[in-house]
Amino acid sequence: MQRTPAPDQEQRDVLHGRQVAAMFGRIAGWYDFLNHSLSLGLDIYWRWRLARAARPEPGSVVLDLAAGTLDVSVALCRQYPDVRVAAVDFALPMLERGQRKLAGGLDQRILPAQGDGRKLPLPDESVSAATIAFGIRNIRPRLSAHREVLRVLKPGGRFCILEFGTGRRKVWGGLYNFYLDSVLPGLGRLVSGDRAAYRYLAETIREFPDERQLARELMDAGYARVFHVAMLSGIVYLHVAEKAAGTEAQTPAQQRPEAV
Repeated sequence: MQRTPAPDQEQRDVLHGRQVAAMFGRIAGWYDFLNHSLSLGLDIYWRWRLARAARPEPGSVVLDLAAGTLDVSVALCRQYPDVRVAAVDFALPMLERGQRKLAGGLDQRILPAQGDGRKLPLPDESVSAATIAFGIRNIRPRLSAHREVLRVLKPGGRFCILEFGTGRRKVWGGLYNFYLDSVLPGLGRLVSGDRAAYRYLAETIREFPDERQLARELMDAGYARVFHVAMLSGIVYLHVAEKAAGTEAQTPAQQRPEAV
């Protein structure tokens, strides 16, 4: 059972959210360039996989939480030509930057809105799928976001999470860990002028729960089934949490790569 946060903890969470929004606002102009260059373009494929896993109902609304500069929202619209996307992010400058991508009628299908992942501006059971790319680690407490997404999901809907694997585990003989600790903050500062933002990124990756711990979190939040797929030797994970369909009973978390 989740304990009610103490007032001082709630205040720290609110302050953290404001600081994160301000940080992403500062680097919004460099965000896409750095994502593509620092991942050697692999982030485009990762986001495509995320959208593919969502499997929304035809003609429905999909939630893209922490939508940022709208890359996932655009990927969803390209893969599912008849859906609309509610693109929600706490950092307004990121959404404003992403609106440059809304050509060819996408401005009629992608609806950007500033909002808090812990208190979504959506009715109960109003979306058939939800996605979040590299954003769940920025929300505190995560369980509140998990439950809020569960609230707005229709029965049987999927919550698909794209996130880095924990930096506490050695990958590629520690090369990835060296990249997180030394290369990423330095390159981020060199290009964007904001070393703190990319130091924060490395720290939150190291602190993030591993795939099994995240699966337990999602099950505790009330999802019926949870599984994950490792990509690039576990540097990145695609997590899928499904809301029970009707009276479907909960089952233990399990890994089912063939279902993505």
